[in-house]
Amino acid sequence: MADCNHDCENCSQKGNCSDEIVKSKQNDASNIKRVIGVLSGKGGVGKSFITSSIATYLSRSGLKVGILDADITGPSIPKAFGIKEKAYGENNYIFPAETVGGIKVISANLLLENDTDPIIWRGPLVAGLVKQFFEDVAWGELDVLLIDMPPGTGDVALTIFQSLPVDDLIIVTSPQDLVSLIVSKAIKMAELMNIHVLGVIENMSYLVCPKCEEKIPLFGESHLDEFAKQMKFDILAKLPLNSENTKLMDNGEIEKLVLPELQPAIDRIKGE
Repeated sequence: MADCNHDCENCSQKGNCSDEIVKSKQNDASNIKRVIGVLSGKGGVGKSFITSSIATYLSRSGLKVGILDADITGPSIPKAFGIKEKAYGENNYIFPAETVGGIKVISANLLLENDTDPIIWRGPLVAGLVKQFFEDVAWGELDVLLIDMPPGTGDVALTIFQSLPVDDLIIVTSPQDLVSLIVSKAIKMAELMNIHVLGVIENMSYLVCPKCEEKIPLFGESHLDEFAKQMKFDILAKLPLNSENTKLMDNGEIEKLVLPELQPAIDRIKGE
């Protein structure tokens, strides 16, 4: 339908529309209690770092956590955790890799013979693989499944919102002038898809001076607080820019992360 807003639940044509999409269901080898998408309006703001960090902190708190790396053409989750083993198939299921801390991970890179091999696919194939990662992976018992989404609000994000049972969305941004436009697009897309926005995490919000501990806004003063009031969304955390955290990602040691500024977001995710 030309005027479709993709809100099937509240549509007068529900059940009579060829465009209606059926939500993916969990398989018999999975019991996922909650699905949280992590989205950024554009690339380069540290979305995968935030996803990996949230997973690390949730796992430390005793929750059973999984990550579905939906950034098919730019997967970075396996590298962040230093995963060397590959996912494998057996009895019609795909079995995910597992990190040192017990976080289950599925990613396109875990299916490739060489990590540096590119995936040159068009949108429908990429979206299809994301659905397969949810439907065919034997996730086992999970308290939280995090979906590391590709940047932007394109085909894959639309497929995830329409097809997967996403309970909440976390939006990652940075303190730049375009933040209001980018966050607005992401929030409005979530609203159209009836996805609950848990809140926004501002990454690279400031740099802490190693000598005087003053907070230095490298990208200029953030206007996220006033914009949050205008758009009526919650700010989950403002995180510093820290080269040591980047090293942990690059070295596959993200589970060694110490980032107390993230704790308010973790408490909110856990409902505390």
